[in-house]
Amino acid sequence: MNKKRRITIQNHGQKPNYRWAFQTLMLSISLSIMFGLLSQTLLSQLGVIMAVVGICVFIMISVVFDMFGIAVASADENLFIEWRKEGIFGASAGLHLCENSEKVCSFCADVVGDICSTLCGAGGACVVVALTQHLKSSNLVLFISTLVSAVIAGLTIFFKALMKERAITHANSIILKIGKLLEKRLLRRKRLKK
Repeated sequence: MNKKRRITIQNHGQKPNYRWAFQTLMLSISLSIMFGLLSQTLLSQLGVIMAVVGICVFIMISVVFDMFGIAVASADENLFIEWRKEGIFGASAGLHLCENSEKVCSFCADVVGDICSTLCGAGGACVVVALTQHLKSSNLVLFISTLVSAVIAGLTIFFKALMKERAITHANSIILKIGKLLEKRLLRRKRLKK
């Protein structure tokens, strides 16, 4: 006789963190509005060259933060526990990042990445307007607009693909370096307060 087996899935008592998700939503909207307005007003007044420079800067910020997010998700928390016991500088801050990896990863890869994408889009729009303002052919305007968007997306994807492999294979050293920077900053703050 076949016995039916009941399979239960345990969630280890953890509930979804809706508060963090809501805070991330509000932070993303606020920063997107602020930087969107700033980029549209500044980039439209600075011309094509500065808009292209701004786009490149936003792409690099997005790539670097994406690398941080992947690295913190891939880092070995147990190794940071050992390093902290050994007194390695930066290990405490690195361990704190690892313990909060879902928040750090979400902020770095999602919040900063999406805001930079929005800013790249605003910069791209400024470039398109500057390049097409005297053109009469709507097909040419459409082609230039599509080309600018494709180049921005292609560069972002290319550099993120390069950095993702590095972020996964060198996750521990990347997070330790970030930990060292954070601990140096904390030490400076403590010295300034004295």
